[in-house]
Amino acid sequence: MLKKVKGVIAVVSVLASMGVSAQLATGIAKLSPEIEARLTAKISAAVPHMAVEGVTLGPFPGIYAVKLANGPVVYTDVAGDLFIAGDLYRIQGGRLIDVGELEMQKDRKPKLAALDNKDMIVYPAKGKTRGAIYVFTDVDCGFCRKLHQEVPALNAAGVEVRYLAYPRAGLRSESYNKLARAWCSDDQQGTLTRLKSGLDIQSAVCPQNPIAKQYEFGSSIGVRGTPAIFLESGELISGYRTSDVLLEALGLDS
Repeated sequence: MLKKVKGVIAVVSVLASMGVSAQLATGIAKLSPEIEARLTAKISAAVPHMAVEGVTLGPFPGIYAVKLANGPVVYTDVAGDLFIAGDLYRIQGGRLIDVGELEMQKDRKPKLAALDNKDMIVYPAKGKTRGAIYVFTDVDCGFCRKLHQEVPALNAAGVEVRYLAYPRAGLRSESYNKLARAWCSDDQQGTLTRLKSGLDIQSAVCPQNPIAKQYEFGSSIGVRGTPAIFLESGELISGYRTSDVLLEALGLDS
């Protein structure tokens, strides 16, 4: 938390240098096609390796939010001369609310809902389905293996676990090959479970597997490590959690 608080102080300092206090007195900023075009051009020139997906009004007057493809939301002034690449927080109810994460949640929710179950390895709920989680996983990740041990309890509580692939070592790694073997298997669930148990599986890697596509999709919605757990709301829970903690996050009784 200390790092985050320092980050907030740094953001406040930068905003002060941008004259935000003066802008607050002028009312809500406007987003015109001219402003959007100018900010898109300036940020694109400054960060040429990441395309600008869109520009929206920021969380307070005088600030604009710029969404970068496969990257974060950055914040800039109306001229596009300065921008903040980092966490921006709102103080609400005595708590720090990550503004960028809330925006990402809105963006992720329809994208996750549009995924087809046949492209994921799904461990269905036992009985009535009461909720679902999306998990980006890597079979060589120790905490991914630990999380996989929680799947039976989640399924028993009515939660469907939908796995997507995210080889942390990249698309030219053995982790990629292992994940591809699971997705290419006639017994996807069994193969993924065996791989997560440390067993060596030497089946074929089919050429039309979805690993690369899922890896790129994960990166585009904020996955930076595994396991990365997403709720249907788009909320990201980074890292291992017990089934009880996940059920509480879903608003379900264990």
